[in-house]
Amino acid sequence: MYAALLAAAPALAQQPYPGRPVTIVVPFSPGTGIDILARTLGERFNARWSVPVVVENRPGASGNIGAEAAAHAAPDGYTLLMTATSFATNVALARQLPYDPQKSFAPVAVVATGTLALVVAPTSPGKTIKEFVELVRAKPGALNYASTGNGTVQHLTMELLKQALGIDLVHVPYKANAGAITDVAGGHVEAMITPLHTAGPLVKQNRLRMLAVLSAERSPVFPSVPTLKEEGFPDLEVAVWYAMLVPAGTPQPVVAQLNSEVQEILSTHEVQEALAKQGLAPVGGPPERLAELLRSELARWPRVVAKAGIKAD
Repeated sequence: MYAALLAAAPALAQQPYPGRPVTIVVPFSPGTGIDILARTLGERFNARWSVPVVVENRPGASGNIGAEAAAHAAPDGYTLLMTATSFATNVALARQLPYDPQKSFAPVAVVATGTLALVVAPTSPGKTIKEFVELVRAKPGALNYASTGNGTVQHLTMELLKQALGIDLVHVPYKANAGAITDVAGGHVEAMITPLHTAGPLVKQNRLRMLAVLSAERSPVFPSVPTLKEEGFPDLEVAVWYAMLVPAGTPQPVVAQLNSEVQEILSTHEVQEALAKQGLAPVGGPPERLAELLRSELARWPRVVAKAGIKAD
């Protein structure tokens, strides 16, 4: 009996990955964009692997609760973390995190990115980004901008823009995007940074004016809207991004397999269409691409926060 168990042990140890259910930790609530994206991947993983793939929502503390849970999970490839831009901005805002954003995780892949845009009311005297900057410079500290809350990506991106362009706008935080964008459309607040797909319907209805996109190239959805660089401003690129990580120490072959699976899924027309409906573009690439993105983002946002004097709520 003992000999039989010993003989079976190597076979069990070499069981192909994944051999049991996989959990994708989402550090935000069900129904959010990142949750939909995780479930899109999870359904394809399930079909490819023929093992259950469960999305576990662990919201709270701007994503830190879920990230901590994933960081402390066994590094065996059976716990994955779907995360977003806030993973990097949290470092700039928190005095101490219950994990190290680089040492506690191994990068798998950048899954998708979304374009950010600067919008104003259609009645704004600033009809172009240059006119808008001139308007704000003529009235320093007199005009406002909206965001979806203190410390959010929209807030920090506008602060970065202010620093790069040398303009002075007053921050007005809202509890949700709907109220913020409605007040911008109504002319109650001067401007806002928002995901392009969120502003898109209001732009098409002439309820908002889109002045510029914060991407390297123009958006195919709004090809007439220029980039900042095209308008003669600093080459400032900011995007919302979504990525997959695993606990540090996860075997490299498992990371490589996950990376390959993600890239194959992202290459399908079905998934590309699903992402487009969320205003996202598939990215992929090797784990090193995500590692470089994290290095860049983790260096960028603390500088912005320190210069702007932003404090966490």
